[in-house]
Amino acid sequence: MNDNSFYEKVYDVVRLVPHGRVTSYGAIAKYLGAARSSRLVGWAMNVSHGVLPSVPAHRVVNRLGMLSGKAHFGDCDAMEEKLKAEGIVVVNDQVQHFDQVFWDPEKELQII
Repeated sequence: MNDNSFYEKVYDVVRLVPHGRVTSYGAIAKYLGAARSSRLVGWAMNVSHGVLPSVPAHRVVNRLGMLSGKAHFGDCDAMEEKLKAEGIVVVNDQVQHFDQVFWDPEKELQII
């Protein structure tokens, strides 16, 4: 599988993350059968701005709920602002109540 097709699969999953929920790079990678490719999922998120249909990349955080990709949103507060607009509490670049707002594609979706 080349990076472009993997990126498209990543985008397809991220587009399914519900408003007000977050997932992680690793959860997406695992769901796609590439458990060791969380970094590649991150790279896909870094270049997802401008992709159509749009990709809600702000809903993807690291395994601890940290906004590790915030530098790729132009304005360093943009990721946090988008999450807060969806009702997600963020303190010091970390999603609060992470276990309650975490969306696991393996539990929520059938394998694609």
